[in-house]
Amino acid sequence: CTMKHNPRINEWGASLPGFSCLHPLQDDDSIQGALRLLYETRTMLEEIAGLHEVSLQPAAGAHGEFTALKVIRAYFADHGQSERTVVLAADTAHGTNPASCTMCGASVETVRTVDGQTDLANLEEVIAKVGAENIAAFMITNPSTAGLFDSNIKEIADIVHEAGAMLYLDGANMNAMVGRIRPGDFGADAMHYNTHKTFSTPHGGGGPGSGPIAVTEVLAPYLPVPQVMMADDGSFYLDRDREKTIGKVRSFIGQFGVLVRCWAYISACGPMGLKNISGTAVLNANYLAARLEDLYAMPFFKPSEGKFCAHEFVTVPQALLDKGVTLIDIAKRMIDYGVHPPTMHWPMQDCLMVEPTETESKQALDHFVDVMRAIANEIFEEIEKVQNSPLESDIARVDEVGAARKPILTFT
Repeated sequence: CTMKHNPRINEWGASLPGFSCLHPLQDDDSIQGALRLLYETRTMLEEIAGLHEVSLQPAAGAHGEFTALKVIRAYFADHGQSERTVVLAADTAHGTNPASCTMCGASVETVRTVDGQTDLANLEEVIAKVGAENIAAFMITNPSTAGLFDSNIKEIADIVHEAGAMLYLDGANMNAMVGRIRPGDFGADAMHYNTHKTFSTPHGGGGPGSGPIAVTEVLAPYLPVPQVMMADDGSFYLDRDREKTIGKVRSFIGQFGVLVRCWAYISACGPMGLKNISGTAVLNANYLAARLEDLYAMPFFKPSEGKFCAHEFVTVPQALLDKGVTLIDIAKRMIDYGVHPPTMHWPMQDCLMVEPTETESKQALDHFVDVMRAIANEIFEEIEKVQNSPLESDIARVDEVGAARKPILTFT
């Protein structure tokens, strides 16, 4: 998961009284500044996506998936194709993808990937099995969680469109593409952003979030209301009168405070800054991979042989695990060195998923490398240190199984 620095100026901007003290039921005339910010955020996200129109309503990435799928289903229902109730998803898709489909009353069929790339032959086989007339969309995360960009994406779009369906891009990994590749240009019909990933808004302990969606022109009439619009005289208003809209998916006008932070980050970066975000994120990930590949095996990447990752990489350190440690041991030992452990066992078993993002300095990257190499050396020479870690924290190993089976949810 993209976890980047949250600039303090974003927090300052969101806390300005003109934003933080607004009431959601104020008249449009009295919140022109806020509406202008929302309109500008919307248009910037449209340009970044290369798609026709954006809705800022969804309150999280998965909520964006749900909303976009509702929009797609509304489009097909409006065109007499209500039987399109099947959504295809790559086997590398986020778990929220099939959950969103179920919430929308759609069933899911899985498409196989080979070495991180969508198997085009299998995609066509699944379409033939299900019946093209029954398929609403194909959901793909590109680049994948493994850090692989699916180079077949244009061919995938062509196959999906030939079946009369829509291509949905899970924008969770836009940090690898922002400012360089626009999903609309390679055939995406709809997508969602995770502002807490790509545009530096806080994760906030699980919320609040924001997951704007972008869609093509044919899907735009079905977007949620209200939609922020600009009148001929340059003023801004909330358009609530859209005949084909799916209606409201969030109270009022979305997660406004989060969107203030999103606007601030995009505005501060500008077009070239956004391009530098993705470039630096990819560079940082490959720098780490290149410095660790001799000790931490990587199933898809080997920078020394020209096999590079996108914004993140996964390592399955089997040679270290074979010495008698577990992935948990390695993660716990990282705590002793003051490093927060990365995601484990996702998207593969026994893997660490490493994503430095663009906001880490070379000094921070080098420190991470030094820590990981030190842990590897300890496994070979002082394995007990790793097996008994963390040694420096107030709490060592919690009983995770007991906590899961007999949770204590109160402090009394």
